[in-house]
Amino acid sequence: MKGKIKKWIKRALWGLLGVIAILVLIYWELVSYGVQQGYGQMNIIWNARPVEEFLADPNFPDSLKARLNLIQDVRRFATDSLGLKDTENYKTMYDQKGEEIMWVVMASEPFELKHKEWKFPVIGSVPYKGFFNKERAFTLKQSLEKEGFDVIVRNPGGWSTLGWFTDPILSKMLNRSEGDLANLIIHEMSHATIFVKDSIDFNENLATFIGDRGAERFLIAKYGEGSKEYRDYINEDKDYVKYVNHMLRGAHALDSIYKSMRTEDPVEQKKRIKNETIKMIVTALDTLTLDLNKKPSERFKEKLPNNAYFMNFRQYQAKQNDFWEEYNGAFGGDLKKYIAHLSTRYPFL
Repeated sequence: MKGKIKKWIKRALWGLLGVIAILVLIYWELVSYGVQQGYGQMNIIWNARPVEEFLADPNFPDSLKARLNLIQDVRRFATDSLGLKDTENYKTMYDQKGEEIMWVVMASEPFELKHKEWKFPVIGSVPYKGFFNKERAFTLKQSLEKEGFDVIVRNPGGWSTLGWFTDPILSKMLNRSEGDLANLIIHEMSHATIFVKDSIDFNENLATFIGDRGAERFLIAKYGEGSKEYRDYINEDKDYVKYVNHMLRGAHALDSIYKSMRTEDPVEQKKRIKNETIKMIVTALDTLTLDLNKKPSERFKEKLPNNAYFMNFRQYQAKQNDFWEEYNGAFGGDLKKYIAHLSTRYPFL
């Protein structure tokens, strides 16, 4: 009897291993990517040091110590005054030594503002793919371009692992202005509080809204509404909002152009119309009244933006008016109440 049980267990184990092996083969690309990302993330976490060590280091610049203290102030404000989830995030720092450590690939159809998506467990479909290895990111970029996609690669200022790991401060964050730094920290903390599966555009737009409003509230609470810190942030934000709105209008214009194209139209004709439209959008940038950049079109003098660039603005900014209306109309501009409402309406993942 015991011999039969052992044989049955052995067969069951071999069967289970066989199933696992088959699943690994089927999902090898996903498994391989997950292992690479896990290794990259753990390398950063392992080499991050507690903030207290940097604060106690006499050789660490006082100006950067002030930024580290500011981040801790932002964390407390975000949890106590805004109701964002309190985690162990941003209590350590990883020294990037001036180098970029993550590359995010985004792609869009060439004649349609439709992003390419990748599917992942838990979080669902995502319109970007991140790498801790520059070569892998640009290899994917080249592969997607050969398939005909419009592609961009960007370096994020920060990211959230949604509680799966402990997110450290990245040393390059400390180069940001006080308002911009507060915005980034609150944005990423928002992801760890409210994150809806298969809804990246909603998640990023919401985190952008909470980051913007939260940074304003924080600067007023810490420095006062008439302070230089608050006024500088508002002036920077005014320029950025004008730029964003222009790019969203540009995306709308491109959308209309693409919808007017027919399947049978020659590809070269479509490319010409597309490029002419994008050139018009870029040239019109210089009609914006910006305080900090008098000729914003200069950034595109070497290369025009593509569909993936415009999609990036839609992903982070297109729903801001919707949140504004609900925030002011139903909650009277009370950000903490609005966040509590959203947390109830959208249970985390």
